[in-house]
Amino acid sequence: MESDDANSAAGRRTQNSSVPPVEGVAGGGTSYGWVDGGLQGSSLGNGAIDPTKVHSADLLHVWSMPSTANINQQEAPRPMEHVNLLAARNERESFQIALRPKVSWATSGIAGSVKIQCTDLCSSSGDRLVVGQSITLRRVVPILGVPDALVPIDPLTLQINLLPGETSAIWVSLNVPCGQQPGLYEGEIFITAVRTEAESRGEPLTKSERYQLYRELRSCLDITEPRDYSPSEETVQRLKSASTTLRRLLVLPSFQDCQENNGLGDMMDEDVMNNVAIRLKLSLTVWDFTLPLTPSLPAVFGISETVIEDRFCLEHGTKGWYDALDHHFRWLLQYRISPFFCRWGDSMRILAYTCPWPADHPKANEYYSDPRLAAYAVPYAPILSCTDAAKNSLRREVEILKSEPHWSKSYFYLWDEPLNVEQYDVIRSISNELRSYASDVRILTTYYCGPSGSELAPSTFEAFVKVPNTLRPHTQVFCTSEWVLGTREDLVKDIVAELRPDLGEEWWTYVCMGPSDPQPNWHLGMRGTQHRAVMWRVWKEGGTGFLYWGSNCYEKAMIPSAEICFRRGLPPGDGVLFYPGEVFSSSHEPVASTRLERILSGMQDIEYLKLYSSRYGRGEGLALLEKTGVYLGPDRYALDHGPIDMMRDEVYRTCSS
Repeated sequence: MESDDANSAAGRRTQNSSVPPVEGVAGGGTSYGWVDGGLQGSSLGNGAIDPTKVHSADLLHVWSMPSTANINQQEAPRPMEHVNLLAARNERESFQIALRPKVSWATSGIAGSVKIQCTDLCSSSGDRLVVGQSITLRRVVPILGVPDALVPIDPLTLQINLLPGETSAIWVSLNVPCGQQPGLYEGEIFITAVRTEAESRGEPLTKSERYQLYRELRSCLDITEPRDYSPSEETVQRLKSASTTLRRLLVLPSFQDCQENNGLGDMMDEDVMNNVAIRLKLSLTVWDFTLPLTPSLPAVFGISETVIEDRFCLEHGTKGWYDALDHHFRWLLQYRISPFFCRWGDSMRILAYTCPWPADHPKANEYYSDPRLAAYAVPYAPILSCTDAAKNSLRREVEILKSEPHWSKSYFYLWDEPLNVEQYDVIRSISNELRSYASDVRILTTYYCGPSGSELAPSTFEAFVKVPNTLRPHTQVFCTSEWVLGTREDLVKDIVAELRPDLGEEWWTYVCMGPSDPQPNWHLGMRGTQHRAVMWRVWKEGGTGFLYWGSNCYEKAMIPSAEICFRRGLPPGDGVLFYPGEVFSSSHEPVASTRLERILSGMQDIEYLKLYSSRYGRGEGLALLEKTGVYLGPDRYALDHGPIDMMRDEVYRTCSS
C-alpha cells in the first residue's frame, strides 16, 4: 500500500517502532495498551449519543493498514491516510481498514454499530471497478485470538459491531479484470457510526406492506420460473408481467425516499448524505500489464475429501459429493492455486486427484483444460484397491489423458514422505506400471530424508541429497521440505546438482509442520510478511513448483457449523487455509484466511519478478529482491510492508514504459 511522501514517512516511523509480540504472536502492527498516537479523544458531554446527529469521527478512530499487518484487538490508532494502490490486470490487491471506538453510542453491551459503504472506482475516461464485483469487503475475525478469518459483510446491512476498547479490521480487496483499461481509478469508502439494528427497528414496514412485498416477490418468482418448452412469445409476456409487478413494489411508501434521489443517494444512506460519515479516499493505478491466466509457478494444494464428507455429511460418489468438491475446486482457483483432492491410506500412501470425474466424462476436459490450472494430479486408484477393475480403469484414464494437449500438466502423487527401502520399492513398482502405459508419465515424490536401511551415503544429509539417484527414473518431480534446508540457502546447489533436467527432472519444495519461526511458513500468528515470504523463498531458491499438503485439514466434525479445531500435534493453522462458511453465517461459501490471501499476493509477486527478470535477467531480479529489502534469506526478509511497495513500484516504473 502506497501513500504520498509525507504519509509514507509517517507510516515508516510507525511501522519501524519497536513493538513486542502479543502472547508469542509475531504479528506486524501489534501494540500494547491504549496509545493515542497524538489523536485527541472525543468530548461529547453526558447522556446518550445519537450517532445520526454526531460526526462519526467524534465516535471512532479510522485508519488504513497494509494487507501484511496483523491488526490485533489492542492495535493503537494512527492518522488516517489516503490509500494509494498499484495493480496489474488480472491481479488482486488488498488493504485493511482499522476501526476503534472512542466512546460507546449503543445501549447494549457493544460500543456501537458501523456501516461500511464504498463507491465504484472510476477513471477519467469513464471506466470503473464495480462494488460487489471488483471490490469486496470482509471482516477480519480472530481465530485463537489471531486475526485470520475473512468473513463477508452482510450485503443487506453492510454493518459490523464494535466492542469497547477493541480494534476491529475490514479487509478490502480490489480485483482487476483481465480486460480492464489501464489508468487511475478513484473512489471513496464511507464509514458511518449508526444505530444498532435493534435500535433502528422503530419504523419497520407495516404488516400489510410486508405481506404485499412477499406476495409480489413470490409472484415474480413464479412468473420467471424456467420452463423447458416455453415459446419465445410466452417468455416475453412473462417477463413483461414480472416487470409490472416489480414496478408496483417500487412505489410502496417505504421506498418513497429512494425515488427522490439519484446518483449517490441511490446507493448511500441518508447519514452519508448528511455528511456525518468518515470519508476514506481510495486510488488505484491499473498499469498496462496482465498477470498470466496460468500461473508461472505450479502451486498444488491438497483438499481433504474425507473432511468434506464428514463435515457436510456427504456419501462418497453422490451428487452432493460431486457438487461439494466442484465448489471447492472452483473457489480455490481464484488464488492461483492448482488444487488436488486427497485421501490418505496406510503408511502415508495417498490417493491424489484433481478431477473427481473419470477422464472420459465431459467435466474432466473442462477441469484439465482450465487455463488457471498449472498442474493436475491423476488418480492412481489401485493405491486403495488393487483390483483388476481398478488397474483397467487406470490404464483407460492414462490412455485418454496422454493424447490431450494438457497432458504435460499432469503428475502422479503416490506417497507422501517415504521413509524406508520398502516404501521406495513400492514407488518403483508403481512407476514401472505407469511407464508401461505412458513413457512420459510424471511422478511427484515428497521427502525430507533418504531411505532408512540403505547404504546410500555416510551421512543423513548426503543420503537426502542422493535420493534422485535412488528414484531415477521412477520420479520426475523431486519435492523436498524447506525444513531440511533451514537457513542454509547454500545447500540448494547440492540438491540441484543431483538432478537431470535433460531427463525432465524438476525440483519443487514444500512446507508443513516446519520450518518454524523466524523462517517463512503459514502458521497462525506468524507475521504477514512471513506468510508472503514463502513464495519469495521459492523464487529465489529457483524451485519450479510448490506443494502444500492440505488446506482444509481441521479436526473431524459431523456438522458444517461445528467449531473449527486445529489438529492436535500440529502448529496452529498448519493444514488449514480456509474455513467452512457455515461456521460464521448461513452462507455455504468457504471463508478465506488472511494467510490464503497472502499466498495469492506471493504468487502475484512471482509474476512481477518474472516480468522484471525477462527484461533484465534473473541476476537483476535477485538483486531487486535484495536492494529493496524484500527478501535476503529465510531469516532475513521485510518485517513491514514498505519494501514490498518499493519492489512493485520499481517493476512498474521500469517495465511499463
